[in-house]
Amino acid sequence: MGIRAALAVHGPARRVANEVADRLRAAVDHLELVEAGTVEEARALMVRARDGAGLDVLIVLGGDGSAHQGVQFCAGTDAALGVIPAGTGNDLVRALGQPMETLAATDAMVAALGSGRRRKLDLGRVGGDMWFATVLCAGFDSAVNERANRMRWPRGHRRYDLATVVELAALRPYPLVVRAGAERLELEATMVSVGNTPYYGGGIPICPDADPTDGLFDVTVVGPVSRLELLRMVPTLRSGRHTDHPAITMLRADSVRLGEDNGWIAYADGERIRPLPVDVSCTRGALTIVG
Repeated sequence: MGIRAALAVHGPARRVANEVADRLRAAVDHLELVEAGTVEEARALMVRARDGAGLDVLIVLGGDGSAHQGVQFCAGTDAALGVIPAGTGNDLVRALGQPMETLAATDAMVAALGSGRRRKLDLGRVGGDMWFATVLCAGFDSAVNERANRMRWPRGHRRYDLATVVELAALRPYPLVVRAGAERLELEATMVSVGNTPYYGGGIPICPDADPTDGLFDVTVVGPVSRLELLRMVPTLRSGRHTDHPAITMLRADSVRLGEDNGWIAYADGERIRPLPVDVSCTRGALTIVG
């Protein structure tokens, strides 16, 4: 029996959807193109395609938000997920070592489909009803996301730059209790990241040694730091050399609880999840990836 696949697209990625679909058709027997104007519409159409067409592969064309939606529908099922980058972050694709350019990634996907290449990936699960593939975070970084999402101006990366400046001006530590396996850490914290893979925020290796096949999370906890110290820390965050900083504690466990209702909002794969507290568990091999 041949491969039945769907290509899910929404937002700006729609401009290259037809060219990507034409290339993919060389490797599959049936390809359904699922185009949507919103995340909610994309979610509904992906469910219909998966449950109605008996899909073997769901391929998402877009950024980490699109990949996050694809993860929700393929996790724990027989359907494999393929991701072709056409967004701004693309941290899952980066962690998987796949091409970052859209058409190069499409050609690599065609080759992987033709050879039947698959691999298993661990996933994080939040409270039993939400999956994530990359990093869950809370604190300063998620506050920047919250503020940027409320802003209508400016557009693009400048909105996040402005949100960062505003949140930096309001920076202060908050009480946090982290339970990572048998370890318990109680402190005033600036931010915390639970990594299934290393990257978030468009290539920042916040959990540089995280491995999505080892059954464990890497947890990066940043204690109280001043505005100036956080700014000094940024270059090391971008290079992955931050783990030796005295304000940072690194933990590793297959389950993590971020306790305290301290006003922080958890984000995962760049998407808003819920306010703290949150319980997170690592599920081994929960996702089949093409490539």
